Amino acid sequence: MIDPEGRELLISVGAAVFTLRVALRRAGYDTVEELWPEPGDPTLAARVNLTRVVPVDAPTVALAAAIPYRHTNRWPFAQVSVSADMLGQLRDAARREGAVLIAIAPAGRDTVLDLAWGADRWLRDQPEYRRELDRYTDSRLRHDGVPVWAAGPCDALEVVPVRDFAAASPLHRHAEPFEPYPAIMVLATGYDAPIDWLRAGQALQRVLLTATWLGLATMPISQPVEVPAVRKALATRVAGLFPQIVLRVGYGRSQMAGGSPRRSLSEVLMKTG
Repeated sequence: MIDPEGRELLISVGAAVFTLRVALRRAGYDTVEELWPEPGDPTLAARVNLTRVVPVDAPTVALAAAIPYRHTNRWPFAQVSVSADMLGQLRDAARREGAVLIAIAPAGRDTVLDLAWGADRWLRDQPEYRRELDRYTDSRLRHDGVPVWAAGPCDALEVVPVRDFAAASPLHRHAEPFEPYPAIMVLATGYDAPIDWLRAGQALQRVLLTATWLGLATMPISQPVEVPAVRKALATRVAGLFPQIVLRVGYGRSQMAGGSPRRSLSEVLMKTG
């Protein structure tokens, strides 16, 4: 229901590929990646090959150090503007992986957030969506997903559409006022094929790790790219590119949510050769 074409799944795979690249580079190895290396095997999205031993540079050290600390923050951010320099570093991070990260100007921010709210309401009206979300967040059925402690409150000001990951929990989800003027960015690509989704995922992870390194908090807002009509409308705000994810960026406050569970390497990594 949420991801019928597997677009967001491949974005997640791309993010994992980038993390692997950083970890290997931090260990002193250069790498070459192959996306869809076996045309006859649609289940093999990427292959990462070691090439040679190389010196470790400072950016790699910083990105690798950010890996254990990177997580989504679904809580209110401090009402402090993110500097143009930091936003520029995030844009550069996306560019290095072949994507475009667009900071939405204040004049267009409300439009993008309105699209996100419209998509969120439409999704919540779909019974299949509710059932799928409940399965993903029910700790009795799985050891991953989004637990209650990472779900965060809803926005009392109704500015930021925070997906309700706590609906399956008996605990009450309270409301708090979020920052009234959030920094909103859209990650986009020039094309929209599966290989572009993988590249978008690598760009997204470089952006998120860079943000963590800079001391910034991030929250993906994926509802507007999960409803085709809304995603098409969002594309008009990003110069006709294909929007892959919307990001909220800022400074987390003291009640930042902890990281959600991760699967073990044995479940997601396959050695070859």
